[in-house]
Amino acid sequence: MSTGTGRGPYAKTAATKLRIIESCIEAFAETGFYGTTMKDIARRAGISYTGLLHHFPKKEDLLLAVLELRAQRDEAFLARTGGLNAASDPLGVLRGMLDIARDNALRPGLLELHAVVSGEATSSEHPAHGHYVVHYRNIREFYAAAYSALRERGLLESNASPQVLAAMTVSLINGLQAQWLFDRDSVDMQEGLRAFLAEIVPSLGSSLEREHT
Repeated sequence: MSTGTGRGPYAKTAATKLRIIESCIEAFAETGFYGTTMKDIARRAGISYTGLLHHFPKKEDLLLAVLELRAQRDEAFLARTGGLNAASDPLGVLRGMLDIARDNALRPGLLELHAVVSGEATSSEHPAHGHYVVHYRNIREFYAAAYSALRERGLLESNASPQVLAAMTVSLINGLQAQWLFDRDSVDMQEGLRAFLAEIVPSLGSSLEREHT
């Protein structure tokens, strides 16, 4: 999905679509996929119901567009930080996790969306089920590759397999996000993740301490 940077009708159409998707993020985060109506999304976006159907004929089309936008923003953030390679720079992967945790705190709407829709999508009948199956599989494989590389370098202080550690990491991130959404004053997502990673990769903790001294 391209938001476009040109002028004329194409730029206007791209801007309208983005406004609709942003409104959809708010609606899905509040009431979930099933609890949101197309008319509610149209109202939030300041567009007619007919106009909404012109751009997105089905609610499933909107959901896919929202998930694509979230993926694009994550990819853009990683690109700005130089990209990550699990095999050649496993410590960089861990630092990237911390950077993403900090960036996520600036985008609570997308976190709320993820918390609501990913929970609904555990049902195989949900239109986003396939998306999250692939998403979680890919991210576990990515983290497992980083942990494997760290073990090969003698930097991993854990007897658990890289695959188990990867699943634990994903669970921790999701849990911290959910707790932060409930109590943003008391829960620090980045610090919680940093403490966990420093326990199993002491060299990461040492390098982060040096940076802050």
